[in-house]
Amino acid sequence: MRDKIKKKLNELHEQHLFRTMPEMSEGAGKFVNINGIKYLNLASNNYLGLSEVEAIRSASAEAVMKLGTTSGASRIVTGNYSIYDELEHKTALFKQTEKALVFNSGYAANLSIFSAFADRNTAVFSDKLNHASIIDGIILSGAKHVRYKHNDVSDLAALLEKHKDIKDKIIATDTVFSMDGDVCRLRDIVALAKQYGALTVIDEAHASGVFGRGSGYAHESGLETSIDVHMGTYSKAFGSFGAYVAGDADIIDYLRNRGRSFIYSTSLPPAVIAANLAALNYVQDNHDIGYRLLDFSDSIRGALRSMGFDTGLSVTQIIPVILGANERVMLAKEFLMEKGIYAGAIRPPTVPVNTARLRLTMRLDVTDETERILDAFRALKASGI
Repeated sequence: MRDKIKKKLNELHEQHLFRTMPEMSEGAGKFVNINGIKYLNLASNNYLGLSEVEAIRSASAEAVMKLGTTSGASRIVTGNYSIYDELEHKTALFKQTEKALVFNSGYAANLSIFSAFADRNTAVFSDKLNHASIIDGIILSGAKHVRYKHNDVSDLAALLEKHKDIKDKIIATDTVFSMDGDVCRLRDIVALAKQYGALTVIDEAHASGVFGRGSGYAHESGLETSIDVHMGTYSKAFGSFGAYVAGDADIIDYLRNRGRSFIYSTSLPPAVIAANLAALNYVQDNHDIGYRLLDFSDSIRGALRSMGFDTGLSVTQIIPVILGANERVMLAKEFLMEKGIYAGAIRPPTVPVNTARLRLTMRLDVTDETERILDAFRALKASGI
C-alpha cells in the first residue's frame, strides 16, 4: 500500500498537480505575507473584506469573553445558546423563509441536505460543475446521480424526461459557480422543477452577501419563494465561518432530525456565531456593497479581456484567467508573485483537464489597487507565458 501511495505522489509531481499549503500570515486579509514578502491578496473569498470590520471583530471578541471558546457539544445536546437561535431567526428573515438552520460549513450542510432528502429511490439532477460537496452529498445519499451538461437546460430537460418515472426528484445547482464565475439559469431550472415535480436545492455560497442586496442570487432573480432549499455560507462574503440552510418549516425541521453532519457535530464556537450575526447586520445596513463589488469586478474583467485573456463566462466577482496547461498556470502564478500579486492556481481535478487557470477573487477592499493589478497582467501578457 505504501508503494502505491509513493507512486501516486510521484505522478502528482510529474503532472504539476502536487498541492502544498503556502506558509502565509493573514490569509483573509487585503495583503498576505509569505516568507517575509507582502502580496496583494486576490485568492481569498473574503469578497467584501468584512473580516477586518471593527464591529464584527468586536462582536466576536465579546462573545468569546462572555461565552467561552467552545459550544461543548452538538446543539441537540447542550451546544446551543440564545445567539444561535437569534442567528437562525435573522437568517430566515434575511432569506425570506420560515426557518433556517446553522451548519459548521457549507460542505457539512450539503452532506446533510442530500443524505437527508435523497435515498436510493431518488434521482438527483446535478450540474456537472457543481461544487464537490454537492457531489459527495449525493454519493453519500445513495441516490441515482444524474449529471447534466453545465448550464444546459435542454440537457436537463431531456434527462428529466428520460427519468420521469422516478417519483422523487431533486435538481441541485450552484448559483454562482466557484471556479468559472458564471451563474446558473435559475429561472429555467425552476420552471423545469415545477413541470417535473422536483425539489430545488441551490448552493448560494458565492452569491450570499453579494447578490440580491446580500440575500443571494435567487433573490436577485426574484425567485426566492420558488426555491425549496437555500444553502449559503457565512465564510465568504460575510467574512466569518459556517453555513446555513433556509426553507419552510418542514424542510428545516426534517433536516434538524435527519442531517447527520448537524446532529453528530459539536456546534460552532459562540465567537463565530456572534461574528456571523454582526456580519449579517452589517450587510443589511450596507446593502449596496455587493453591487459595488460587482461593478469593480466588471471593470477588471473587461480590462483583462481587452488584453486578450480568456476569462470564460464570468459575470461575478470570481474571474478565471484560463491558461490551459498545468505547468503554464504555475509559471503565471510565480510571475504574478514577482509583481506582488497573489492569485490562486487552479488545476484538475478541481477544473476540467486542459482548463487550468488563475482564479482571481475580486474584493471590495482592493479597489484602490486597480492599476497595480492591471499592470501586472499587462506584464504577464507581454512575457509570453
